[in-house]
Amino acid sequence: MRRWLPNPLLSLVLFLLWPMLAVSVSLGSLLLAAAFAVAIPHATRALAPRPFRLGRPLLVARLALVVLWDIVVSNVEVALRIVGPESAIHPRFVWVPLDIRDPAGASALAGIVTMTPGTVSCDLAPGLDYLLVHAFDAPDEAALAARIKSRYEAPLREIFR
Repeated sequence: MRRWLPNPLLSLVLFLLWPMLAVSVSLGSLLLAAAFAVAIPHATRALAPRPFRLGRPLLVARLALVVLWDIVVSNVEVALRIVGPESAIHPRFVWVPLDIRDPAGASALAGIVTMTPGTVSCDLAPGLDYLLVHAFDAPDEAALAARIKSRYEAPLREIFR
């Protein structure tokens, strides 16, 4: 089975997604969906990250709630900054030193930072030593780095052990 479908979950998603994208459940559309479901996982096998196991499911749920809360709060803060005086905004790039060494965890951290309004991950150093973040408003670089490390990186280090 693994020979035909190296990633069964991806194959299932592709098979279900294609008829929705094509807005058709005709026989031709289903055959094309099946072909994609078999071919794409084979074509992208070399791009797949190494397998990992998420640990600490309760911590994952807690981190998700923290991220959702921060997204809501950041939306309000960014909106207030936009309608306020431009001179009160302090955009800058900040290099955040990383302690996390798992590539999947570092990628998750970069994604979380990007999802939070007002910040975007710009670069992840090759050795996973630093994450370059652009902040819409960061009057204190050290405070921004400390916030990212304590709120996101610390739980991710536990999750991706």
